[in-house]
Amino acid sequence: AIAGLEASVTVAAEAPVLLVLDLVGTFAFALNGALTAVRAAHLDVVGVVTLGMITAVGGGIIREVLLGALPPATFVDWRYLAVAAAGGLIAFLFSRRLSRFSSSIDVLDAAGLSLFAVTGAGKALEWGAGPMQAIILGTVTGVGGGTVRDVLIRQVPSVLSSGLYAIPALVGAALVVVATSSGVNQVLGAPVALGAAGACFVIRMVGLHFGLDAPRPPGTGSASSGDAGGSGG
Repeated sequence: AIAGLEASVTVAAEAPVLLVLDLVGTFAFALNGALTAVRAAHLDVVGVVTLGMITAVGGGIIREVLLGALPPATFVDWRYLAVAAAGGLIAFLFSRRLSRFSSSIDVLDAAGLSLFAVTGAGKALEWGAGPMQAIILGTVTGVGGGTVRDVLIRQVPSVLSSGLYAIPALVGAALVVVATSSGVNQVLGAPVALGAAGACFVIRMVGLHFGLDAPRPPGTGSASSGDAGGSGG
C-alpha cells in the first residue's frame, strides 16, 4: 500500500498535464452524471451529488484497483473528491437552467470521455501495464463510472445500448499507447495526449451529430440513441 501511494505521488509529480486533464474530466463527468441522475430519478441532494461523484471517479477507481495501485488516487488526493463533489452540487443547484443546454452537456460529456480515456491509458502504462491492457483500462476509465451510475438507477448502461461511446474511448486510448510505444510521446509530450483526446472527442461528437450507433446484430433494428452521457471516472 505504501509503495502504491509513493508511485501515485510520483506519477502525479512527473505528469502535471495528466493531472490537470484528469481533474477537468472529473468535473465534466460529475456535472453530466448528476444531471443524468436528476433527469432519470427523483433523488435528493445526497443522491444527486453521490451519483455525480460515482460517475466522475468510478472508472478511475476500477482502473487502479485492477492495476493494484492502492489506495486509489481518489482517496489520496483530496482534489478529486472536491472537484467531483463541486460538479455534482452545481448540477443539483442549477439543474433546471443547465437542462436547457443539453447540447453543451453533451460536449462536456464528450470532453470528459476523451480526457479520461487518455489519462487512463497513460496511467496504466506508467504502472507497467502492457499495450492491450492499457487500452482496455483507458476505456474502462472513460465508461466505468457512468456504467455503475446507470446500474444504481436501474437502467441498462447506455454505453451498452446506444451511441458511439466505447469506440471513441478505445481509439483515444489506443493512440496514447501507440505514441508511447513508438517514442513519439517522449518527443512531443503534452500535444500527444491532447491530440489523442481530440480524436476521441471528434468521433464522439460526430456520432452524436449524425445519430450514429455501433453495429447491431442483423435484423434487430436501430435503438433510439438516448442519453449516453457520463459513462466515465
